[in-house]
Amino acid sequence: MFEKMDKDFVLHTYARNYVNFKQGINATLYDDKGKDYIDFTSGIGVVSVGHGNARVADAICEQVKNITHISNLYLIEPQAKLAKKIVTLSGFDMAVFFGNSGAEANEGAIKIAREYGEKMFKNKKYKIITLENSFHGRTITTVKATGQTSFHKPYFSPYPEGFSFNENIQKIYDVIDDETVAVMIELVQGEGGVQPFDKKEIQKLAAFLKEKGLLLIVDEVQTGIYRSGEFLATNLYEIEPDIITLAKGLAGGVPIGAVMTKHKDIFEPGDHGSTFGGNYLSTRAGLEVLEILEGYKNSGKLDEMLMYFEKNLSEIAQKYPNLFVDSVGLGLMRGLRCHSAEILSHAIQSAFDEGLLVLKAGKNTLRLLPPITISKEEVDEGFKRMIRAFDKLS
Repeated sequence: MFEKMDKDFVLHTYARNYVNFKQGINATLYDDKGKDYIDFTSGIGVVSVGHGNARVADAICEQVKNITHISNLYLIEPQAKLAKKIVTLSGFDMAVFFGNSGAEANEGAIKIAREYGEKMFKNKKYKIITLENSFHGRTITTVKATGQTSFHKPYFSPYPEGFSFNENIQKIYDVIDDETVAVMIELVQGEGGVQPFDKKEIQKLAAFLKEKGLLLIVDEVQTGIYRSGEFLATNLYEIEPDIITLAKGLAGGVPIGAVMTKHKDIFEPGDHGSTFGGNYLSTRAGLEVLEILEGYKNSGKLDEMLMYFEKNLSEIAQKYPNLFVDSVGLGLMRGLRCHSAEILSHAIQSAFDEGLLVLKAGKNTLRLLPPITISKEEVDEGFKRMIRAFDKLS
């Protein structure tokens, strides 16, 4: 019934798998037939503290009983608290603007960069350089900033000007010109294949841009909120960007996005805004998520889980050399590089048949983004199911 309803009334922008989930407990999901699944996707990196988290649910319920939304025309106490929490955990002297998604966060970053380029230079600078295989969102502007040509559909054109993407970081230096204002990168390309960049290479780029007075924008929509093992992948890479964007795991499933910058006075009232962004509901949820994950990190349990998950994944890559080239990624943002797109497709379906949810990234990478709070028991069960699935392919 619901499959037909979906097909009749929902725009077909996703190639859906028509399983109907009814309940979730941490990294375990249950469908309407009672079948359980181990979730190595967390809603594409969103459900950072697991499904059905009681603390987040209680915080949301308490907030909704009082105020859900009033608009940004008034002080929003949990918004101020969440902004302070993010800044404190980042270790940077920055200020935060809240939106509703990663794409909105990146739109905000682009607007900050454009306004910086207008105000801080004699001649306007507006161009932003990105990388091939990057992904920055699905709005018209962030699609153009995305360095995967498959997203640049001709029927969405004309696209905004001022964006270019390059094959690798070394090529960035060659294309910076008098109109370039910023470079936007992901430290680990998520949609582009779970590909981390070399730390020294990133540090060299950051130092070069700082010397030239140009901005470094780091898209942490997927890598942020402890996904890398640290609060920000930026902390792991030991750099200080001008602008950082966040979303996905920040509120445990409630829509939210955030752009933070050390250029606190670039925006003036009226330059940017959002009706829903940073409302009571999303920021109260975000506060609870960060409290949970900060405690989890400080206890040492997160670091233990990172090592445990990586060990299991490396063993899988070694066990099936006919299917996979290697294991890739960092933290709990992991992948298996497949020998072909065909193997990837079969691997995802076979895992699903065994009750394990995994994702696609790029052309040939099986992506794994489990809840950060996943238990060892759920990891063990997930990899048991993975072995059964891959045995069938072998």
